Amino acid sequence: MAQDKLEHRLKAKAAELGFAACGIARADAAPRAGERLHQWLADGRHGDMIWMEERKHHRESPAGLWPEVRSVIALGMSYAPKDDPLRFADEGGVGRISVYAQGPDYHDVVKRQLKALGRWLAAEAGRDLPPFDLKVFVDTAPVMEKPLAEAAGLGWQGKHTNLVSRDHGSWLFLGAIYTTLDLEPDKGGVDTCGTCTACLGACPTDAFPAPFQLDARRCISYLTIEHAGPIPHEFRAAIGNRIYGCDDCLAVCPWNKFAAAANANLAFHPRAELVAPELADILALDDAGFRQVFAGSPIKRIGRDRMIRNALIAAGNSGDLRLAPLVQDLLADENPVVRDAADWALSRLGAPS
Repeated sequence: MAQDKLEHRLKAKAAELGFAACGIARADAAPRAGERLHQWLADGRHGDMIWMEERKHHRESPAGLWPEVRSVIALGMSYAPKDDPLRFADEGGVGRISVYAQGPDYHDVVKRQLKALGRWLAAEAGRDLPPFDLKVFVDTAPVMEKPLAEAAGLGWQGKHTNLVSRDHGSWLFLGAIYTTLDLEPDKGGVDTCGTCTACLGACPTDAFPAPFQLDARRCISYLTIEHAGPIPHEFRAAIGNRIYGCDDCLAVCPWNKFAAAANANLAFHPRAELVAPELADILALDDAGFRQVFAGSPIKRIGRDRMIRNALIAAGNSGDLRLAPLVQDLLADENPVVRDAADWALSRLGAPS
């Protein structure tokens, strides 16, 4: 089998396994990614994400993680939503969960299919090519998926810093296969945002100091997921009823009009109870209840205390006095961050603490 046909067969197999996008880049195809990473870290815009600093030497380039890598296979799975992710913005009694977390843990789904594709590649190419190696990565590894996906032609990094695709909008889960094979690279993506700034204007907390730059310390996704301490007071009202993540900058991208929900991977079908959960139900959860409700979900990683903190901020923004008794009970919670959020929520609801 001629190697120049392997790339086509690889992409066909990727599509068979549920990947909506597949492209190839040389391992050194995103040289500025490391430079931008170092500047972002130097500016402190990673906040509490200490692991970004600790493993920057691995993350800055594929060779920094694995010196033998020659090619990167970038892959994307669509999770384009069927309904408008912003439709519950004015419903104070419910909590809004980011689209990507309403179904099963995408890390598990994507990695399973990456491994399947890797096994196929090892068998398919192994018959005709010298010995080679490969490694698969989802976003828990120190890999710069977005610049590599751009270099592989899956799309481009938009002004919101996320990958944008002509075919799938802003709704792609990304994964990568590093390999010692010399594969023919694809043409890189080209920025097609033009003069549009919809994503920048949609951010409730002004987390974009400039186009193509993100200050994670102001981002609602960071504040509700990665940040473990009290949410800074300046952002609490702007969080509204978002209890896990934020879709605003993604949801307003004009390229989403080409992202058909029918083409999204069925594995990411949302669980009905996670689309718009009642805040009262969330506030009543103890640790065991939290683990039961969010079993198999990426949300489980943040733990009960962080979720209750988020739900209390949403309760304080809800104007719903029916939540006050539940909030009141949480003033005695063992976790000081939860107690702080409960006190704030009660003051916002106009109830005595």
